[in-house]
Amino acid sequence: MPHRRARLLASLLFLLMLPALAGTLPLAVDGQPLPSLAPMLERVMPAVVHIATQGPGEMGEAPRGDPLFERFFGAPPAGEGVEEGLGSGVIIDAERGHVVTNAHVVEGAESIVVTLRDGRRFTARLLGSDPAADIAVLRITPQRLTALPLADSSRLRVGDFVVAIGNPFGLEQTVTSGIVSALGRRRLGIESYEDFIQTDASINPGNSGGALVNLRGELVGINTAILGPNGASIGIGFAIPVNMAKAIADQLVEYGEVRRGRLGIGIQDLTPELASAFKIPPTHGAVVAQVERGSAAERAGLRVGDVIVRVNGRPVLDASQLRNEVGLLRVGSRVELEVMRNGKALKLSAEVAPPPRSEPRGQQLS
Repeated sequence: MPHRRARLLASLLFLLMLPALAGTLPLAVDGQPLPSLAPMLERVMPAVVHIATQGPGEMGEAPRGDPLFERFFGAPPAGEGVEEGLGSGVIIDAERGHVVTNAHVVEGAESIVVTLRDGRRFTARLLGSDPAADIAVLRITPQRLTALPLADSSRLRVGDFVVAIGNPFGLEQTVTSGIVSALGRRRLGIESYEDFIQTDASINPGNSGGALVNLRGELVGINTAILGPNGASIGIGFAIPVNMAKAIADQLVEYGEVRRGRLGIGIQDLTPELASAFKIPPTHGAVVAQVERGSAAERAGLRVGDVIVRVNGRPVLDASQLRNEVGLLRVGSRVELEVMRNGKALKLSAEVAPPPRSEPRGQQLS
């Protein structure tokens, strides 16, 4: 019995000492520092901003279509016909005060206020917005700003660790971690141009326009949408790759809009049946189903039935990817195409042309 009382007393003393012990946990084990994301986040978080908007009507509306898809946008109660919205953004150019965010965050906004981590507030000017890819660029006064370095998102791999930073539900500077769950997610019906990074890092309404970074603290994506009932995170989130976001942002800064080029072709996926009919290996690619008269494609020598397998040296997985690749090219730039025709490989070069004034609806044209 005395031994039992002694053990009980020792246990009680240990529980009472836990708060003190927690404050003196070792910073290293066996001479090695404990792993922590804190040093990287201390460098990165000043570049992620909070965005508040005001404007008439409904703002930050989720895309119509599958109700499971929700954009990361929170809208608190508003009054007297004025809608308020909350979102996130990332400083990508400290010298010029450029902030990239989602187009739907600032859609319809009459006033935009950007708040930094240190509490400073700036009235932002919208330089340009591209709803087709859901990217917008703002400008704030370039005073003591911190910009995020940009990674090469084409080098991402499934399984890479990533960290999401944003302002979910108006809770400023929230950090969650996860991995890259998948790459090249397209045909989700969220945007016109899709090439999403999928991640299981927990992200919620209000994270729109926030940063997805790698463990080096480099920007790899702009958080944009989630798959989940009632807007709740279930571990399936989507981010726009930074390479795509940067290409669009550059045009928005220069022109105030995206001047997408086109080749003037109708395309479809290469199916095993089509591959067999064309007598080529059943690989990935996009089949040319239509060539417009007088188009850049016709001038380059493309024909109906050609299978485009590479564009500027990059493999073409399907028609949707080819459309994305061409859609990011500027008017007047050249594009190198590798095609299969009658079982033979050909290389063609085309100059990307401007879109016509009116484009027939219901066709997938590149």
